[in-house]
Amino acid sequence: MADEAQAAVHQEAREVPAVPAVQAVQAGGRPEGHQGEPTADREPTFPRERTCPFAPPAEYAHWQAEQPVAEVVLPSGQDAWLLTRYQDVRAMLDDPRFSADSAHPGFPRMYRQAVPQVLKGTFLRMDGADHLRYRRMLGKEFTAKGAKEMRPLVERTVDGLLDRMAEQGSPADLVTALAYPVPSTTICGVLGVPYEDRARFEDSTRVMISGRSTPDEVVRAKEEILGYLTGLVAAKEREPGDDLISRLLEEQVATGELDRDEVPVLAWLLLAAGHDTTASMIGLGALLLMEHPGQLAALRSDPGLVAGTVEELLRHQTIMQIGMNRVALEDVRIGDRTVRAGEGVVAQLMAANRDPEVFSDPDRFDITRSARGHVAFGFGPHQCLGQMLARVELQVTLARLFERFPKLRTVRPVAEIPFRHHMFGLYGVTELMVEW
Repeated sequence: MADEAQAAVHQEAREVPAVPAVQAVQAGGRPEGHQGEPTADREPTFPRERTCPFAPPAEYAHWQAEQPVAEVVLPSGQDAWLLTRYQDVRAMLDDPRFSADSAHPGFPRMYRQAVPQVLKGTFLRMDGADHLRYRRMLGKEFTAKGAKEMRPLVERTVDGLLDRMAEQGSPADLVTALAYPVPSTTICGVLGVPYEDRARFEDSTRVMISGRSTPDEVVRAKEEILGYLTGLVAAKEREPGDDLISRLLEEQVATGELDRDEVPVLAWLLLAAGHDTTASMIGLGALLLMEHPGQLAALRSDPGLVAGTVEELLRHQTIMQIGMNRVALEDVRIGDRTVRAGEGVVAQLMAANRDPEVFSDPDRFDITRSARGHVAFGFGPHQCLGQMLARVELQVTLARLFERFPKLRTVRPVAEIPFRHHMFGLYGVTELMVEW
């Protein structure tokens, strides 16, 4: 992450309670020899299903209060420690004694079947210096300054999409008309991918992140995107442009810092991460605001509240349903538990963002609260690289949407709106029919 982005993160950290350091220990925890591997075909105890579309599963609040470091059984049959308190989540994610490398024995796997690990071997599954090397290569493209420079493109994109909605008339599906095209167009602009090719990335990345996809479908989707990007890299070598792929070729590949074959993989990672997450937040955020007319009226009367609104939406509606998985490299004390080397840990971000020790009345949606310091983008070395750009996309889209259509409302009641309830994917709405 670049210096400006790091400064913003450190500033947020100063505005929340201090995080106690986890401690190395020699005793306690699970029985000797347990390494977190699947032991039986048992009924999973995590994740749990939602009963309210705008709230995490009720069990997470119970665990947070009674068992903040709880032993759970994953759908793979593997045991893992589940962290639900804000301080424990941040401490673990920032501790080098926990690895993001899924090749380590004991890394917590969610699936029973051998689902292809599409992130294996990428920098997202690296630790330490190896991970930092790639972050530095990409970081300067995703600074606060870089995101600010992308704002005009985002504004033009949003205005064009809203114009189209107005021309076609209501009702419209906000997911397909706005939520997906905004981040997809933006990240394609960053990478130098032609706009007309964005549809193939939307389709393929959704296949890759869906827990319902078969192993063959996941592999086929990844290969399709990588094949296209390999051809795009070759085209950029012949005719460089003002884009990230061209700069990687010129500044990293030409100097020997990066292998040419790595460029399509890096581009794929950014494409995959750069549009589905933000699209989910746009749809869910718009719906939540429409369901809270008092909050929406406050935002419309004071556009200066938009930045705080986005932070509160990210906190209140954390879309990563599982969390962030790690494996302990040595024995570590967290709270009143000992996590032994080789045991898996899951940081539950949704629960951490509803921790009453950090956010007063955490279930209340309040755009005037200070939600800075939330962990919707993760925390530590693997914190979301594109968070600054995502904030710009959310701020521009939500502000201009309700400015353009002040009477925007849903066609159906919430109970009839289809949500992405599958527990392994990103949370959100699959369709959001609106009228104005």
